[in-house]
Amino acid sequence: MAGMVLWSPAPCLMAMLLVLSMTSTPATATATQGSLFVDGNAAIASTDENFICATLDWWPPEKCDYGVCSWGEASILNLQLSNRALLNAVKAFSPLIIRLGGSLDNVAIYQENPSQPCGPFVMNTSAVFGFSNGCLPLARWDELNKFFNESGAAVVFGLNALNGRVTLQNGTVEGPWNYQNAESLIRYTANKGYTSVFGWELGNELSGMERRARVQASEYVKDVITLKSLVNQIYKNSQKKPLVMAPGGNYEENWFRELIEETKPSSLDVISYHKYSLGPGKDEHLVEKILDPSYLDVVGLLFSNVSSLIKSTGTTMTAWIGEAGGAYNSGRNLVTNSFVSSFWYLDQLALSAKYNTKSYCRQSLVGGNYGLLDTNTFSPNPDYYSALLWHRLMGPKVLSTNFQGSKMIRAYAHCAKHSNGTTLLLLNLDQMATTQVQVSSNGAYYPREEYHLTARNGNLHSQTVLLNGNDLLLNSIEGIPELTPIELDGSQPINVAPLSIVFAHIPDFPAPACL
Repeated sequence: MAGMVLWSPAPCLMAMLLVLSMTSTPATATATQGSLFVDGNAAIASTDENFICATLDWWPPEKCDYGVCSWGEASILNLQLSNRALLNAVKAFSPLIIRLGGSLDNVAIYQENPSQPCGPFVMNTSAVFGFSNGCLPLARWDELNKFFNESGAAVVFGLNALNGRVTLQNGTVEGPWNYQNAESLIRYTANKGYTSVFGWELGNELSGMERRARVQASEYVKDVITLKSLVNQIYKNSQKKPLVMAPGGNYEENWFRELIEETKPSSLDVISYHKYSLGPGKDEHLVEKILDPSYLDVVGLLFSNVSSLIKSTGTTMTAWIGEAGGAYNSGRNLVTNSFVSSFWYLDQLALSAKYNTKSYCRQSLVGGNYGLLDTNTFSPNPDYYSALLWHRLMGPKVLSTNFQGSKMIRAYAHCAKHSNGTTLLLLNLDQMATTQVQVSSNGAYYPREEYHLTARNGNLHSQTVLLNGNDLLLNSIEGIPELTPIELDGSQPINVAPLSIVFAHIPDFPAPACL
């Protein structure tokens, strides 16, 4: 028996979506019913128009975790920018936000003239981050900006916040930031007319009680004010100034509060923080965590805390997830680069959006075992297609939902990206049960477009994802395949199969918030 979704306009203009679902279960199990209410009257939160972001890191091929060296030629310094598959993957977003950062951005040096020696990072076990100071050649920066321009990417660049400072063995940092090298790169970028950079971010994971290196909040405040002054001066004749962002670190409330209080109202535009919610990549229980709804719920507390902090301080700053790869230390092969990864990734995108997170940067675009693209071939991993569907279907306005029923169903709703209707995101964490959803409004059925994502051969560790039963593979010219939905007249239920993901676009669904 199919369940039913009902919508009826209340006097307060609340659009209500009621889902009564019956799962297909073994004979020994009982069927369950559930209901999902979507309030289309007013948005509860909003993201930026371009919410999806991915990172590029500095790690050289010698970067290894747990005996696995997974970075290859994926560094900012050596990534093969001429690769057609890479270019097409970025162009498909139009635009994709790309954050250039990572631990080594703290100690990177930027070449100031072509005659200056400029070598790569070299492994050094006695160095704070395991590698000696590497250098970004001006010629490479030119190449990167050419790629950004051709691909339509928008860029956040992490600056060398430890330049000129001394890091003690206990992680404490002494001395002021020497900003002159960063200033030279910013001036060079502006003078060349490079417009892809819309954000300069100060440092990476130097906040609070970071283990390897940490800067006191009072010192960070000074550095942020300095950076803001530089950006204002250098871009004084520009129509649009790049954002100033900080600290790109793990969240610690008191430290973040001091930074916000002392840099408001106008010295800092974006508070950026990192989250690796699944723990270390060596954890053998990552899949169990990903498919455990109670585990997924925990990360929502962090997003809520950051949102509350921003409100309580009265700042106009916005929040970004500047780096999140699921499992830290490069992820885990055939987990964070396979189909099962899309469950935590999409769920975290949706949860963070509910708390006004403006952009969410996935570690990484390419590199490690958590890349949206394969490190060696640049072929998209499943999470790439999850990100692309989100980007194309989920608009900035977040709608309130209330699902009552199986805890294995995760349900979210946004105003649609390119219509006045809504887009639903449904995640089924259940390994056995199918949920059927019927949609109607006062007996009227609304046509919809459905995108069903499943793993090839039902293998959660597959690196090939199926869209509506068809493999998503690069075409003959290494282009991204068409993401074609199935169209229904609305009288048929949405069948959310076990361990599957569904985006359902309902362009005519009545939701006043989306008009």
